[in-house]
Amino acid sequence: MMSDITNLVALTDLIGTAGQPRADQYPAVREEGYEVVINLATPDSKGAIPNESEVVTAMGMSYFQIPVVWQEPTLVDFELFTGLMRSVVERKTFAHCVVNYRVSAFMFLYRTTQLGLDPVDAKADMEKLWTPSGVREEYVDRILTDHDIDYFSI
Repeated sequence: MMSDITNLVALTDLIGTAGQPRADQYPAVREEGYEVVINLATPDSKGAIPNESEVVTAMGMSYFQIPVVWQEPTLVDFELFTGLMRSVVERKTFAHCVVNYRVSAFMFLYRTTQLGLDPVDAKADMEKLWTPSGVREEYVDRILTDHDIDYFSI
């Protein structure tokens, strides 16, 4: 059941985010109409499914993994994510990491810098789950600064 997936959030009709689903929860993801799964966790993350790609693609969904290191997110990680999101923009997409922290930050950045969503609204969606601090706050600020948005004034 979808509602049993950790920190599940439906951002739009086409974008859902969550923490790591179990393999037995993927049929519910598919039944919900998702066509694409994006995993931002690393293969050694807590709860990672060793054969997640096979589990997902066996159900007819596309699977992509961008292993974002929790303490060392890079600009390339975000560029890969935005390129991937642009390529699936019209497909129902389910993005996850371990507990929906990485994904919520990436979605905040994507929706703000690429889709033009009001930063206040996008930040509110992210902060329903968590507020970045330390390395992750610096990362978010650096990307927003590159797009002439001041994170600390939002």
